[in-house]
Amino acid sequence: MCSLSEPRDDPAASGPDAERSMGSEALIGEALLGGHPKYRKADVAEAAGVDLARAERLWQAMGFAHVDDEAVVFTDADVQALQMLVQLVSAEVITSEVETAVARTLAQTMSRLAEWQVGIFKAVLGDRFAEDLDITAQFAEAITPVMDHLQGYVWRRHLAATAARELSEGDPGVDERVQVIGFADLVGYTRLIRDFSEVELAGLINDFEELATGVVAENHGRIVKTVGDEVLFVTDTSAEAAEIALTLNEKITGEGRLPPLRIGLARGTVLARFGDVYGSTVNIASRLTSVARPASVLVDRELAAALRENPAFSLTSIGPTKVQGFRGLRAWALRRTR
Repeated sequence: MCSLSEPRDDPAASGPDAERSMGSEALIGEALLGGHPKYRKADVAEAAGVDLARAERLWQAMGFAHVDDEAVVFTDADVQALQMLVQLVSAEVITSEVETAVARTLAQTMSRLAEWQVGIFKAVLGDRFAEDLDITAQFAEAITPVMDHLQGYVWRRHLAATAARELSEGDPGVDERVQVIGFADLVGYTRLIRDFSEVELAGLINDFEELATGVVAENHGRIVKTVGDEVLFVTDTSAEAAEIALTLNEKITGEGRLPPLRIGLARGTVLARFGDVYGSTVNIASRLTSVARPASVLVDRELAAALRENPAFSLTSIGPTKVQGFRGLRAWALRRTR
């Protein structure tokens, strides 16, 4: 489902130019949606064999705004998507209790991807993106199948890698496991927002995410998410997490353009759910990041114990650390052995 073609009430939008603009916008919507809007929301629910309330709940879980009852904005693809989700529930692939969570998780991932892709459209087309909607529609129609295929390829690769990791655990049904959680946070982000232009800040954040993605992947970690100035990553081994953290600081220092990082690492039981991670281990890593000095790495007691016999790393106790929600939390500064 998508509301690109949803009609907008604008009294000022009238006349031949406005009609042509709306027609071009409709063409863009059809190119991106892969079909012509012809259903109301009640029609979609009926065709998929679900009640309207359930269809609307899923629609909102995907992050889309309310659609008027008589608005004709849905395509055959919307019907098929709702039917497939219902089939997954019927086949007990997912339970009815988590179907909205599945829809919400997909939406959060795809929404960010869509914003980035529209940014590509704007960068390629420049002023023509908004001024020549016919050109924009043609571009969308040409490039969307390519992006669709590329997204499918990347998804399958990640699916295969994730399945292999789960199978290696010996019990694929377990959502809780012992892992290392890491947070890497750019120092002085508030000042950067004040001192940098939007273009400069976007370039800096892109450089940071590119560097972090490369370092984490090279050392067999996985990025869970990025939030502006912060990256959350996870590893299966203590040494991998330590190598990622130290390499990040070294490369940031060598790069020169990016501000230093604060990094916090914690080892313990983690609950993995819908692509995110939860639990006290995550909270400890986040708290350690908040008290770490620039260009430093702090680790918790469990990770320090796991790394103590590794000759590649040295640990310096900094004693009890006062952080919100954790009384008597001890931390160690992690460095390479010289």
